[in-house]
Amino acid sequence: MIDYQTEPGLSVEEFIALLARTSLGERRPLNDVARMERMLREADILLTARDEGRLVGVSRALTDHAYCTYLSDLAVDEDWQRRGIGRELLRRTHEEAGLHTSLILIAAPAARDYYPHIGMTAHDSCWMIRGCD
Repeated sequence: MIDYQTEPGLSVEEFIALLARTSLGERRPLNDVARMERMLREADILLTARDEGRLVGVSRALTDHAYCTYLSDLAVDEDWQRRGIGRELLRRTHEEAGLHTSLILIAAPAARDYYPHIGMTAHDSCWMIRGCD
């Protein structure tokens, strides 16, 4: 049975280890522990999924709780995928932010086909300025 919870004190070591077991790991600065720590601490919503204490999923979001919620990370350990964990983390994140907010994310290339499957619609107009490393 998966235990879902709000976990603002999630350790950076567990967060990094989980992301390394997902396709998100290759697009996150896993070797920059200070930056990863800040990513955790500055999140407005941080939800976890654990199986007998083992971290198997995480949702990290930024929100104003009024209009929009940006789901920056939705990661599920590859060995625990296809069990509804991502869908449940997404649902709980949206609920925590407020169902009146628009939930927005940029899909990892490997996950592009996943989001329509869980009821999300694609938006054809995302624009960004990439940060410097």
